[in-house]
Amino acid sequence: MSNKYPTYVEEEVLNATPLKFVQLLYRGALDSIAAARRYLRLGDIRARSLAISKAMRIVTELSLALDHQVGGELSNKLAELYHYVETLLIKANREQRDPPLAEAERLLETLGEAWEICAQDSEHPASHPDQKEQVPCAS
Repeated sequence: MSNKYPTYVEEEVLNATPLKFVQLLYRGALDSIAAARRYLRLGDIRARSLAISKAMRIVTELSLALDHQVGGELSNKLAELYHYVETLLIKANREQRDPPLAEAERLLETLGEAWEICAQDSEHPASHPDQKEQVPCAS
């Protein structure tokens, strides 16, 4: 019996809306950080380094995808956060310590939750016509 998971993931990525794609990138970065933390505990330097490198590539991609013209101040703040997460990942790899990985993971989890809310809001627009203010979900 063959493993259908890679095919499922490939189809999910190829058919993803831009918002869903951002969510998938967050999931990939968080999975990579979790793996790096596990490899750090196990003392597997090479695997830890590869997992951190993968998380770095994903966070860099998230940063490069920001549209500062459309996103304005929000995209600038996200760029700063992404840069800080990259700094934490570099520090974790250099010092071979868990706290920077844990902090990067917490930050990305919080941002990922915000994107989840954006996804839910885009699926279910405000049901109250008097609700005037909505937080824009910009990438």
